[in-house]
Amino acid sequence: MHTPASLLLAGRPRVQARLYDFYEELRSADELFWDCRLDAWVATGHTVVSNAAGDPRLSSVRYPDIDAVSEELRPLARVLSRQMVYSDAPDHPRLRALLSKAFTPRAVEKLRDRISEAVERIIAQAAPNGQMDIVADLARPLPLTIICDLLDVPEQDRPALASWSDPVAAAIGSSRLDADQSRAASQSMASMLAYLRDLLMCHGMPPAPHTLRALLSAKEHSADQEFDELLANCALLLIAGHETTTHFIGNAALALLRHPHAADQLRRRPDLMPAAVEELLRYDSPVQLMLRRARHELDLAGRTIAAGQVVLLVCGAANRDPAVFPDPHVLDFQRPGGRHVAFGHGPHFCLGAALARLEGAITLEALLTRLPDLRLGDTAPQWQRSLNFRGLTHLNVAFTPFSPDHVTVTQATAADDASCGRGLTQ
Repeated sequence: MHTPASLLLAGRPRVQARLYDFYEELRSADELFWDCRLDAWVATGHTVVSNAAGDPRLSSVRYPDIDAVSEELRPLARVLSRQMVYSDAPDHPRLRALLSKAFTPRAVEKLRDRISEAVERIIAQAAPNGQMDIVADLARPLPLTIICDLLDVPEQDRPALASWSDPVAAAIGSSRLDADQSRAASQSMASMLAYLRDLLMCHGMPPAPHTLRALLSAKEHSADQEFDELLANCALLLIAGHETTTHFIGNAALALLRHPHAADQLRRRPDLMPAAVEELLRYDSPVQLMLRRARHELDLAGRTIAAGQVVLLVCGAANRDPAVFPDPHVLDFQRPGGRHVAFGHGPHFCLGAALARLEGAITLEALLTRLPDLRLGDTAPQWQRSLNFRGLTHLNVAFTPFSPDHVTVTQATAADDASCGRGLTQ
C-alpha cells in the first residue's frame, strides 16, 4: 500500500476531467488516509463514508471556533454555524423542523405543474435557435425559480439573490480562500440575510398562499436568535437548493449525451425515469464532499482519529466503489442493490432530495423528448474548480430548430400518454 495523492489535486482542471479515475486511484491505495496537505482524513470507500455520515461520534459543525476564522470570513462563518447542515443534535433536528413542512412529498408534488411550466417556457425560448447552454439557460434558472417561488420572492428581486448566492457557494466549495474571496462571500451573505429579513417581515405585501413565506410568516418566533436561525436556513435553501440541483441537471444531461444508448433507453422506457434519476445521481454526484469532525478520540475503519481532527467523506468516490456498485463506471438504469450517498446519509440526509429528484426528472424528460436530434455542441464542456461541488460552467448543445408551437403539441401528447399509465415522472 503506497501513500495516496492529496485530495486537493481534485480541484485541478486536468483532474476534474478524469475525476472518477483519480478517486479510484485514491481508494485503491487506501479507503481512509491522512491527507497532510488538507490536514484531514479522507474517506473514499462506500462503507466508511456511509457509516461515518451518520456516526454520532463525528460532528457536522464546520467552524467549532469562530474566533479562529479569518476576520474577512468570520461573518459568513457565524451564519453558516446557524444552518442545519453545519449543526448537531439537539440543534440540528430543531432547525430542520423549521422548514421541513415545505418539503414533504405532498408539498413537493404540488410543485410539479410549476416546474413543468418553467421548463416548457425555457425550451420554447430556445426552440427556434436550435441551440442552448443547458447550464446557463435551463439548469441554473430553473431551481432558482422554484426556490424563489417557495419563498414568494418577487420576480424583479431574483437576479440579485442569484448574484449573492454565487460567492457564498464558491466559498463553501473551496478549501483555500484569499481575503478578497472571503470578504465577498461574507458581504454577499449579509446582503441576502438583509433581503430575507425584509421579505419575511413585510406586512404590506401578504404572502401568496401555500408558500414557505406564508408558513414562516405565520410562525411565532420567541426570540431574535430563533429568527436569525430561520433567516440563515432560508439562505441555505436559496444557495444549496438551486446550486446542487443546477449541477445535478447539468451533470445528468452530459451523461446522457455521452451515453446515447442510455438516452434512447429512457425514451423507449419512460417508466425507468425514477431509477435513472438515482443512477445519474450516483454516476456524477453534484455534492462531492461531506465534512465531519471527531468529537473525541475514536476508531474509524481501523484508524485512530484524534479529537478535533477533520474527516472528509468523499461521496463521489463512495458512489463509484466497486464493492457496492459492480462496474461502477457503467451507466445502468437497472442496476440492482446499493444505495448512493449523493444526498448524504443519516440525520443530515438532504431535506430537499424529493424536490431535486422531481426537478431532475421533469427536466430530463423534456430534454429527451422535446429537443429533436439533441447533441453536444462545438464547445467542450468545462467543469468548475471545486472540491465540494461537481458542476459544469457551461454545457452547449445543438438540436433541430422547431416552432415553439411544437412544444405545446408534444406536451399534449405526453399528457395523453400519462393518462394511459405511461407518464414519465411518477
